[in-house]
Amino acid sequence: MEYTPITLTEQDKAILNSYLPVAESVARFWGDGCEVVIHNLSNLDASVVKIINGHLSGREIGAPISEATLSIVNQMIEDPALQHIIYFAKNKRNETFKALVSSIKGENGTIIGLFCINFYLNTSLSSFVHTFTPTAKADQEYISETFVENTKELMINALNEARNTVYNNPSISSSNRNKEIVAILQQKSIFKLKDSVVTIAELLGVSKNTIYMHIRNMNK
Repeated sequence: MEYTPITLTEQDKAILNSYLPVAESVARFWGDGCEVVIHNLSNLDASVVKIINGHLSGREIGAPISEATLSIVNQMIEDPALQHIIYFAKNKRNETFKALVSSIKGENGTIIGLFCINFYLNTSLSSFVHTFTPTAKADQEYISETFVENTKELMINALNEARNTVYNNPSISSSNRNKEIVAILQQKSIFKLKDSVVTIAELLGVSKNTIYMHIRNMNK
């Protein structure tokens, strides 16, 4: 079965556009050796609508789809369960890269685009390591992240961190500690979690009405 270019609906265009910032994020995460491409399959002659690190393949926005990529699209059409394909390939400069081609489907379940990642294996080790090495500036911006198994554990960890912050601040009086703790949890959106008010109230040894009062006062 061959791919027949389609006309995108407004919803299809919105879906495709939603991938553009994702492409930027992926390329930034993996560094200069990673080329990320988004294809719009409504125009195969100029399918590339987004490309980061295009110097790796020599392509720009408006470039056509490749024969190999179009073949993959046809495979995905023939086998709807096939959502992505990973393979190794070489460009015209004989440079090897590992490629991922993932389908982007529109509002009717039709393939309307592709999200492609090409990581070039000739990327220097120093460049690759530099991408994953914190800079001096980043050293000051580390984020403490604790992965949990359930939301209650998340609440407990957040509460403990808030407590440490408040109790280590001598300018906060003992009578205002709970209020400040609730303020920190509110800023972290903890109270958007189900049963969070009841859980935090129990852990702090106060009533849920006290928690609601602090939240109301902050929202005034």
